[in-house]
Amino acid sequence: MATIQVLLVDDEDSFLRAYTTLLEEEGMNTIIADNGLDALRIIDEHPLDVVILDIKMPGLDGIEVLRKTKQTHPLVEVIMVTGNASVESTIEGLRLGAFDYLVKPVDLSVLVTKVNEAYAKKEAVEEKIRKAETEQIIRHPWAVFGRKRK
Repeated sequence: MATIQVLLVDDEDSFLRAYTTLLEEEGMNTIIADNGLDALRIIDEHPLDVVILDIKMPGLDGIEVLRKTKQTHPLVEVIMVTGNASVESTIEGLRLGAFDYLVKPVDLSVLVTKVNEAYAKKEAVEEKIRKAETEQIIRHPWAVFGRKRK
């Protein structure tokens, strides 16, 4: 099984340090960002499986980071976390494609379970895409060369 690539995004340094250590002890690779702009840059530069994203951050908030992430990297799964849960932000996050929504303080076992579930969902979607591409090649082998058979 591949190592899960996780990005933690939060403006609270204590959250980043604690959960980075805990997730790495679970065998996951983690990258951290303390603001939305850095998060988007990292998402563009690194192959990621799951983003754990705080909603309330100064500057670019988590909802906007989620929106932009799903536009450019739709297969990356995003787990939203917040200390200030609101029905509106929950609904908006889920509408935009968040995998799940957790309230701080997040229990480590719950977070690890959610990351594994999000990773499994991403892998299942990628496998469906690979299967569809393979079936397309089998049905139309000349498409591989960018031309149709005469």
